[in-house]
Amino acid sequence: MSALAAAAAAPRGGLLRLLSTTSTLSFSFPFPQTTQQTPAREQAEPNTNLFVSGLSKRTTTEGLQEAFSKFGEVVQAKVVTDRTSGYSKGFGFVRYGTLEDAAEGIKGMDGQFLDGWVIFAEYARPKQPPSQPQNNMGPGYGN
Repeated sequence: MSALAAAAAAPRGGLLRLLSTTSTLSFSFPFPQTTQQTPAREQAEPNTNLFVSGLSKRTTTEGLQEAFSKFGEVVQAKVVTDRTSGYSKGFGFVRYGTLEDAAEGIKGMDGQFLDGWVIFAEYARPKQPPSQPQNNMGPGYGN
C-alpha cells in the first residue's frame, strides 16, 4: 500500500499530517559530495580588447558601442551576428583606446543590463593561431 493510501485509510487527520510541513517525516536525498573545486577559467591578461557575453539577440553594434562609451573612448565595437538571420550570437567585442578605459568599462558594465539581458565583460583572450589542417587520408596505396 502506498504512503498516500495508508494516510487516507488512517484515522482523521492522517492525510493532513502526511502533507503538512511540520511532519516528522524527513527525506534525505543522497547528493554526491564533491570535494573538488572546478577550476575557474584563467583570466586573460589586461588589454584594451574586451569580450562581452550574454548579449540579447536584438543588441546591435551601435548599441554596444553606445553603452560602453560611457566609460571611456571606444575605438571599435562589434557584435558577432549569425550570417543567416542577422541576429546577435550573444557575444561581441569592445576595443578601448587605453588600458585604464578598458578597466573602467569592465567595472562599469560587467553584470549590468543591456537590452533587458545581464551582460558580462572581461578582458578578451588573444586569438589562437590556426592549427595545421589534418587530412584523414592514410599514406596512400602502395606505400
